[in-house]
Amino acid sequence: MMNPIELKKAVGSGLLSFPVTHFDDQLKFDEAKYRRHVEWLAGYDAAALFAAGGTGEFFSLNPSEIPEVVKAAKASAGKTPIISGTGYGTSLAIEIAQAAEKAGADGLLLLPPYLMFAEQAGLIAHVKAVCQSVGIGVIVYNRDNAILTADSIARLTEECPNLIGFKDGVGDVDKVIEITTRLGDRLVYVGGMPTHEVYAQAYFAAGVTTYSSAVFNFVPALAQRFYGALRTGDQATVDEILKSFFFPFVALRNRKKGYAVSIIKAGLQVLGQKPGPVRPPLTDLTPEELALLEKIVRANGVERIAAE
Repeated sequence: MMNPIELKKAVGSGLLSFPVTHFDDQLKFDEAKYRRHVEWLAGYDAAALFAAGGTGEFFSLNPSEIPEVVKAAKASAGKTPIISGTGYGTSLAIEIAQAAEKAGADGLLLLPPYLMFAEQAGLIAHVKAVCQSVGIGVIVYNRDNAILTADSIARLTEECPNLIGFKDGVGDVDKVIEITTRLGDRLVYVGGMPTHEVYAQAYFAAGVTTYSSAVFNFVPALAQRFYGALRTGDQATVDEILKSFFFPFVALRNRKKGYAVSIIKAGLQVLGQKPGPVRPPLTDLTPEELALLEKIVRANGVERIAAE
């Protein structure tokens, strides 16, 4: 496992992604297919992979399944760091975090707690408790009912040496600029909006120069090409890929709630892979929507890969 400083450096070095979690027809974790998928993704130079993250259906996994997913990812990812999701209430988040650390996770992504909105003091206590329960690096995810202020993040960086990253899924770029300006290189900053590529240019200007790419799951070469164009200022390529792939992709994703996850598994399906269905309460794409997604993928020169 990496120490927190090594993980921070790795996360900031390039594009990130979070593999889908493969299920069989009975919605059980399909370890063999998951391992093959992680191994395939690791060959496209991801800076780190998030196992059992949001796109990996963390919210539908039994807590006992999460270390199984982490172990499978670690066994297949080579030198690519594996960051495990954790979350829910503080006690359960600690239990999951410690199990993930024992399973070999290099770090943790702390997802918002279940359901409740809370005051800043409560959120600080929650993040601090999780950080202090493990020795590996922690990235806190600002999103939905867990939105920490710049003051709160600053306090946590003083009290939690292993808090190494801040991921934003809110979209208030002015708040992100305040955090990145105040804390500088104390943290690594990760973009975490759904299909973050359409927000990436604004976030780059705010000092957030990496992000987690969901589409990396099924178009990793295209995702890296887009990221490379952003980093080098190749605006023509950025605009081309936004228009030909990301804008139509987002329009399809926005058809129904929960499709931010479902459409990624569908992307693997149009490539000839079998990631299995999403678990309820999510729903899979309809055959008509699947055909539209395949049209978008084919229009960008992505071919089917060998069937599993």
